[in-house]
Amino acid sequence: MNSNAKEAINRLSRRSFLASSTALATTVGALSASSLGDQANTHAATDKSKSDPGPTNAALEEQNPSSAVPPVTDAGSVPVFKYPFSLAHKRLYEGGWSREVTVRELPVSKSIAGVNMRLPAGGLRELHWHAAAEWAFMLYGSARITAIDVNGKSFVADVNEGDLWYFPTAIPHSIQGLAPEGAEFFTGLR
Repeated sequence: MNSNAKEAINRLSRRSFLASSTALATTVGALSASSLGDQANTHAATDKSKSDPGPTNAALEEQNPSSAVPPVTDAGSVPVFKYPFSLAHKRLYEGGWSREVTVRELPVSKSIAGVNMRLPAGGLRELHWHAAAEWAFMLYGSARITAIDVNGKSFVADVNEGDLWYFPTAIPHSIQGLAPEGAEFFTGLR
């Protein structure tokens, strides 16, 4: 070892070595963090797992803003009180379609169910009855309702958009869509 090297080693104290190495490590760390921060920001912009709850329905979120961003007072203990027919399974029949919302889709609904039904002209919901009373509201077109009361007397009436009907529990009834456009209605069972 030459004399210049020995002199440099002697001048380098332990304290100055630690100070120099700490400064170097801090500089390298800051540069690395800056680089990692840029990567993290890029990752955050592409990775939506933390911020994006998944596919959304803008129209439903607009009607239900609290479902996307609940108020701070929401403890999550109140069950959902509405379920749109547009999300219900649509059953297709030769004579129309129906979609229903029951306690399966809306657990808070223990004593009422709803059905949205469409019958084309001539389409028929055959004679049937329920263990619950049925009421209905005509959304579109016209229909013929037929019922048989507890005394065996039949009743036939035509209903149009905006009309209501009601069948008490266990009353047999049928519904037929009339020309020209058939009928769409909402029924509730309670």
